[in-house]
Amino acid sequence: MTLLGKKRICGRLSLAVMAMTLVACETVQTTQSGVVGVEREQRMAVSSEAINQAANEQYSDLIAKERQKGTLNRNPAQVQRVGAIVSRLIPQTVHFRSDAPRWNWQANVITSPEVNAWAMPGGKIAVYTGLIEKLQITDDELAAVLGHEIAHALREHSRERASEQMVAGGLISAGSALLGLGDLGAKGAEFAYMGLLGLPNSRRHETEADRVGIELAARAGYDPKAAVTLWQKMGQVSGGAPIKFLSTHPAPGDRLNDLANYAQRVAPLYEQAKRQR
Repeated sequence: MTLLGKKRICGRLSLAVMAMTLVACETVQTTQSGVVGVEREQRMAVSSEAINQAANEQYSDLIAKERQKGTLNRNPAQVQRVGAIVSRLIPQTVHFRSDAPRWNWQANVITSPEVNAWAMPGGKIAVYTGLIEKLQITDDELAAVLGHEIAHALREHSRERASEQMVAGGLISAGSALLGLGDLGAKGAEFAYMGLLGLPNSRRHETEADRVGIELAARAGYDPKAAVTLWQKMGQVSGGAPIKFLSTHPAPGDRLNDLANYAQRVAPLYEQAKRQR
């Protein structure tokens, strides 16, 4: 068989694989829109079961390592503080997902200078002491952080990113095979994907998490304006931000303006929560 014939067969096979991947995608609405109006539908090629299993395995491995190092939940006061805020935020997730309050929520504090926090799919949360101590964070600001991270879990952003990468991998492989680009061409296509699709989607995820998170915090009785002061502190600690086009987060000025706008939008929810407490 000629080399050209082999390339044609390879191309057909790659297209078949790509088509199967695309057919496997489903359009879902992971959350209700809330007052903040996050209504974007999402294309998923990875099942929620698969992503949750992977997250649980990663979480168990990470927690075991932190426990072995003696860095897990060392400070009872910090653990209690984080747990108290999470316990007020969790009931508010029902406004975005009816199933979320029943997730197996867990919150941990990890002793580390890193200014970070995360919430894995299914409600596994960690806050790093660097975030608490370096920012001298208030409860309202900590609620903004935790609301933001919980929002990522509610919106299943990890599953969406995995789905995007799966489909992109199929497209890149198929295109490289059809055009005979080889490894170098495939790498170039990967960089193009990240610049034109991958990174902008990350910024979109961050904006969605900001907006959903600010509503969760307001409904739980935490001042939504604290999200603005939080990111101002983040900017001071980071000492500046990367170029907007290459950043996976919104530009600082854009983010602060958006947070201020949505803090005003959810202010009535905050006032109502304060009256009920």
